[in-house]
Amino acid sequence: MKSVEAKIAEKIKKIPKGKLIFPEDFQELGTSEAVRLALHRLEKETTITRVAQGIYVRPKTSKYIGKLTPSAEEVAEAIAKRDRIRTLPTGSYALNALGLSTQVPMKIVLLTDGSPREIKVGKRTIKFKKTTPKNLSAKGAISKLVIQALKEIGLNNQTPTEEERIIELLKKEDPKNLIHDIKIAPVWIQKIMQKAL
Repeated sequence: MKSVEAKIAEKIKKIPKGKLIFPEDFQELGTSEAVRLALHRLEKETTITRVAQGIYVRPKTSKYIGKLTPSAEEVAEAIAKRDRIRTLPTGSYALNALGLSTQVPMKIVLLTDGSPREIKVGKRTIKFKKTTPKNLSAKGAISKLVIQALKEIGLNNQTPTEEERIIELLKKEDPKNLIHDIKIAPVWIQKIMQKAL
């Protein structure tokens, strides 16, 4: 009879390096307490690395910089996938994702239809902020970021260069999605977005 830890260790060996691991991935192998203890021991043996509370990774190594840990963005994405929740980058994170700001935010704020919480990943923080379904109903990958980025910049605060860049980005959006998303944006943002049509 193999121990829970041995079964988990075996399953982890089949997981590609760099992929995030959650305790839920092993629920069929033992009680949640047994799984938690097994993961804790495997972390001590450096089979896995703890990225954040309840989130681990089978570490990838680079011959130049040693152990590579997943970015806060990758962690946020994995949590959204695991919890089957929708998320939407806001504020400085949306600006950075669109290339409108070179500053990498230490705090990633994501609007979500899931439960609100905050997770620490290294020196960075991921904050899941509960929002209304309307805020998450944008369809376009670019246009939904644009709406959030413009909200962060604020009414009449965008420079002509920023506006040009935004319009350029929106021209790459699927027109059907863009038309849909314009309708749900605040009126002042609609005026900017319409210039891309």
